[in-house]
Amino acid sequence: MDIEAICNATLDGIGLGDLGRSVMPEGSELPRGRRIDLDCGEAFYRESGGPGAGGLGVGGSRSVPTVLLLHGWMATGGLNWFRAFSPLGQSFRVLAPDLRGHGRGLRSLRPFRLEDCADDTAELIRAVSDGPVIAVGYSMGGAVAKLLWHRHPELVSGLVLCATGPRLIATASQRRTAKALLGTLAGTARLTQIGTYLPRKILEALLPLPSFSDRHASPLWAGAEMARHDWRMVLEAGADLGRYDATPWLEKIDVPTTVIVTDSDAAIDRAVQLDMARTIPGARTRRIAGGHLSCASATFGDVLVEACEDLASPSAVAA
Repeated sequence: MDIEAICNATLDGIGLGDLGRSVMPEGSELPRGRRIDLDCGEAFYRESGGPGAGGLGVGGSRSVPTVLLLHGWMATGGLNWFRAFSPLGQSFRVLAPDLRGHGRGLRSLRPFRLEDCADDTAELIRAVSDGPVIAVGYSMGGAVAKLLWHRHPELVSGLVLCATGPRLIATASQRRTAKALLGTLAGTARLTQIGTYLPRKILEALLPLPSFSDRHASPLWAGAEMARHDWRMVLEAGADLGRYDATPWLEKIDVPTTVIVTDSDAAIDRAVQLDMARTIPGARTRRIAGGHLSCASATFGDVLVEACEDLASPSAVAA
């Protein structure tokens, strides 16, 4: 797959590939966002659910499992997971950070590294959670979720990996091309601050944006979310995806894992996702008929709830 296809599939994945429908349904609301000062910087996350959710706790006497939602490249916690907050919040405490450089996420002068994102989320977990979490990662977020387990295994009780793979760019030549191209663009943004102007320019160039008064219409709402990006960091993130490779340690993952396979995915091939599931010991597989935009489908939240409930069950924990 070429770089243009990667970018197009990513736009699809955050809900910008189909302008004819609304990404966020009319009347739905995102949970309130919160900012917190961590050692790594100021982080932003959304939170829903909590003690007593869905009857798992009585009068708040027993806390429910925490699910950490990690979004994909060029998305935000809100964009990637708006379908999931309400259904997951019935049974779990839900945390959804904006990863560094994305949306309202942490800003840094350091070059973007996926490992730093994993360390950021580890700090967040320690600051606001009382135990290990079920880490749910979509596309790039799947890489961060696996790195979170790899670097901070005591903080992860289970993994749900959606539309992702052990590598996010298929071949070595494509990885080199992506790293070189996006790295050069990021360097230019760092030197000239053209990243300040990229969001509107990108939207105007790629999307036939009409004038909307309803913030729930996909181009306007998604555009507002994307306009918050630090585009130098986002471009560096794209370049770092060309370096990422979990294959040397994938078979060492020792927590209950479910792989949600997007069968018609143009960004992460179905065969790559299935092979990852076979490599992770004991991993379960759930399949969705859609592609890389499956996170925006009306049924996605229910699929995610089932996957997380499977991992939170006593049998999964015992295994």
